[in-house]
Amino acid sequence: VTESLCRGAEILYSLALAHARHTGSDGRYPLSDYSLLSNARRNLGLFQHHDAIAGTAKEAVAVDYGVRLLHSLTNLKRVIGNAAHYLVLGDKEFYHHDPAAPFLGTDETRPSQDSLPERTVLKLDSSPRFLVLFNPVEQERLSVVSVLVDSPHVRVLSEEGQPLPSQLSAHWSSATDVVPDVYQVSILARVPALGLRVLQLHRSMDSHSPSVSVSSVRLYLQGRDMAVHRQETVPVHVFPSAPDDLCLESQQLRACFSGHSGLLQASSLRRAGEEWEQRVSSEFLIYGTRSSKDKSGAYLFLPDGEAKPYTPRDPPLVRVTEGPLYSEVATYYQHVQMVVRLYNVPGVEGLSLDVSCLVDIRDHINKELALRFSTDIESGDTFFTDLNGFQIQPRRYYQKLPLQANFYPMPTMAYIQDTRSRLSLLTAQALGVTSLHTGQLEVILDRRLMQDDNRGLGQGLKDNKRTCNRFRLLLERRATASKVQDGRPISFPSLLSHLTSMHLNAEVLLMPVLQEKPPPSLRSFLPLSAPLPCDFHILNLRTLQAEDETQPSAEAALILHRKGFDCSLEAKNLGFNCTTSQGQLSLGSLFRGLELSWLQPTSLTLMYPLGTASNSSNIRLEPMEIATFRLRLG
Repeated sequence: VTESLCRGAEILYSLALAHARHTGSDGRYPLSDYSLLSNARRNLGLFQHHDAIAGTAKEAVAVDYGVRLLHSLTNLKRVIGNAAHYLVLGDKEFYHHDPAAPFLGTDETRPSQDSLPERTVLKLDSSPRFLVLFNPVEQERLSVVSVLVDSPHVRVLSEEGQPLPSQLSAHWSSATDVVPDVYQVSILARVPALGLRVLQLHRSMDSHSPSVSVSSVRLYLQGRDMAVHRQETVPVHVFPSAPDDLCLESQQLRACFSGHSGLLQASSLRRAGEEWEQRVSSEFLIYGTRSSKDKSGAYLFLPDGEAKPYTPRDPPLVRVTEGPLYSEVATYYQHVQMVVRLYNVPGVEGLSLDVSCLVDIRDHINKELALRFSTDIESGDTFFTDLNGFQIQPRRYYQKLPLQANFYPMPTMAYIQDTRSRLSLLTAQALGVTSLHTGQLEVILDRRLMQDDNRGLGQGLKDNKRTCNRFRLLLERRATASKVQDGRPISFPSLLSHLTSMHLNAEVLLMPVLQEKPPPSLRSFLPLSAPLPCDFHILNLRTLQAEDETQPSAEAALILHRKGFDCSLEAKNLGFNCTTSQGQLSLGSLFRGLELSWLQPTSLTLMYPLGTASNSSNIRLEPMEIATFRLRLG
């Protein structure tokens, strides 16, 4: 989260500062935000120490890491809010920075470093509330964004006053309890690349607005005697038991779940006029630890054999929500809550299953919780994981090795494939992954171990928290049934897989306007004059420091990456516009309203210039190449 916010804050700050200098109003812009960016970057660098990444820090050190990251998160959102405030104002003369009364707020807060974020509830009255959306990705995206409001009578309009499609749902505090007088509005919004979009929320006088659809909810109690607290506005139909199968459908996908376990048991991929089904089932598993000799600890994974099925005390409660923008199945077990959501929208968002697992195993002793996906993909003993989100490495399951030797890190993705299809598991957090049998992918969700493993930490893993793990499950078909060369030393994700991973790790950021009085004229901000080719990724646009290290200079560093991708996976009729340019890019006309006055290619770390500064702004990158440029915008 901090890494994504840090990148977004650096880019938006650089754009706001360049536009402020272009109009001569940089004297009123808060240049002091630069020191907040520097501190956040240092805290993030500190957290990337191996003890923090691997979870092998002592509890006091882990708390210190958490407090530093929480301060960085708060400061980065402040930097993004200040930059967005300047950029969305129609008349920059109205810009006034007041640290005590920020113009934009955040849609969630974190009370402490080890708590999950709490979402902000917007209060609606007779005057409209304004929302600013920030898209940190360099591609335009059509996304479903959700906000909590205090009234079911709500209409969502664009900045031009056009109604936007939205879906009204209840806000649940548990499997059976609805939060009173709080409603979730999910909005289908198109947000420009690296840009800002302005929306209006109005309290509607009508009891039902045609652009707002109300979700339908079915709750299956599985024979348990429980009271259900509900609202009148969002109907909840309660059933004592579930049918054998529960199926959800969207424009592109169809997913079926077991009515008894609430877990995935089949998934279909639709194309125009055809349907192709792939068996994909999921289950939770528990690993124990050895009863003698060395036991599992912070460093060591020493299971007592193969994983055993997770058997909760009570059958799970299953809640099914259906609507025009999204449908989901939420399953509540004793130690884990799993939500699988289908977005019924065209483009990247609607082509994969959104999976989230809220895990709490604080009452376990020497147990490790895993999630396994089983398919009929004939992957053999080969699976693939990424290295630091950059390259993909083939892995092989070796039966002669102990079980724990077949687990590998998964920083951003893992996949299995055969000659016909590929199943990718994209993740928002680094976890351990393996494939112990053909057609399987298994990921460790959390570990709780009571003893030290004699590797230097001096304590067990007992500081577990309620943790939300987020994934995207992407099923793709090969356009050509060619033999997959799993023996090659390298493999590549598809272009769709790259884009889905970016959407998962760089979510749209919602910022409500805090001022009660009507704000000055606001308009959306489109920083790019044309969309970037789909295989280009802006790793960062970072303002460089001046001689006084607390102040920004007039130069910025642009770091670009051209992604390598697998062309054999089907990319037609996927519902999103995506073009590539053979690695060609013109930087001179890239940023709308700004002139590129100077461009200098440098080494990756900006230490050494590569060649002389050139007036030509056309560049070319090879696949997988990363290039850094010093530039001056104004």
